[in-house]
Amino acid sequence: MSRLSRVRAMLGVAGAQLTHDPGRTALAAVGIALAVVATTVLAGVGVGVLATGEAKFDAADRDLWVTGGPVRLSPGTVGGIENTVVDAHEVSDAVGVRDDVRTAVPMAFQSVYVSANGSEFETHVGAGAPARGPSVTIQEGQAIERRDVHYANGTYDGPMTHEIVIDRRTAARFNVSVGDTLSVGGTIRTAREHEFTVVGISPTYSRFLGTPTVTMHLSELQEVTGSTAADRATFITVDVADGEDPEAVKAALEAEYPEYTVRTNQEQIRSILGDQAVVIASAVSLVVLAVVGGLALTTNVMVAVVYRQRRELSVLRALGWSSRTVVGTTTVWALSLGVLGSALGVAVALPAAHVLNEVVAALVGFEGLVRTPPRVVAGGAALGVVVSGVAALAISALVNRAATPGETLR
Repeated sequence: MSRLSRVRAMLGVAGAQLTHDPGRTALAAVGIALAVVATTVLAGVGVGVLATGEAKFDAADRDLWVTGGPVRLSPGTVGGIENTVVDAHEVSDAVGVRDDVRTAVPMAFQSVYVSANGSEFETHVGAGAPARGPSVTIQEGQAIERRDVHYANGTYDGPMTHEIVIDRRTAARFNVSVGDTLSVGGTIRTAREHEFTVVGISPTYSRFLGTPTVTMHLSELQEVTGSTAADRATFITVDVADGEDPEAVKAALEAEYPEYTVRTNQEQIRSILGDQAVVIASAVSLVVLAVVGGLALTTNVMVAVVYRQRRELSVLRALGWSSRTVVGTTTVWALSLGVLGSALGVAVALPAAHVLNEVVAALVGFEGLVRTPPRVVAGGAALGVVVSGVAALAISALVNRAATPGETLR
């Protein structure tokens, strides 16, 4: 038999194997598809966990971050969080007037009590930060237009605007919309004394923090959480002036404020990731688990299917086909099955990732946590095709070596 005739025969038999038993072919394709879906989605979660933090800081669109050290939980205190930047307004004002700085904005985050009726309270994250400007997306209503006048040069005796911007989950949880009011404070008693009007709906800070958030002026958050004495903030974000080098500005600020830590966007990301070793290890483990699980599932499917075909393989041997040709035929059939299963798996994995993202966003607020970039999708599909072919090649070779045609057909 010529080489061309052998190849045509192998392709013909491989095609017949696919169509002879549609049920078995469908089950095998579904098994491979499940392996591809599991691999793609799990790897997408791992990639998403690693990328989410960086994406949030990139979305914040800041050049430098000034901190006073790691933010610490402070049980038993109002707000429950010990922000480490002191005299935040004075420091940010001093930084903001530098020629090489465009803006310097202090921000603070605290745990606050929130209620729509003044009797049933829940804890939320309160953000003391600007709720206006190009970095803040307003989906409904308007931004907090009035400036932070309550600070009043550090006296905290200016009038409070009592305006807040909330995210959609907070609005849905308390069944409020623009124009309604919420009681907010560091203690239940303080919350009952401070009623804020919802002026806008924005996802900006809830996306950054990954949790439902109520946003107000920094001085007003400090007032309702009892942190006006030290004027504390979580960090100060800095935008450098046009044409200025962030690294040079960072060095100048470090020299002027040695008690504070100044980081670029990338350094801040690395610092946070360094504190989240368990999260990173979990993300990497998910990627490894996805690959190993996909390998195991695809191999198991092919071993089961090829082993059930050992009688058909023996028939080919009895007809005079060489072991090499029989193994090649099985490999071609398995590769075809792998392509079919992988295509089905990719078709299911992409909408599955979208649905999972919607569920995660609704439950915990992290949007786009499952990432399916082309390399992840291609990796899942390649795993289905390549492993199908390799597994079929190996098991068919073993079956042909372990038994003679006469023994199998007996």
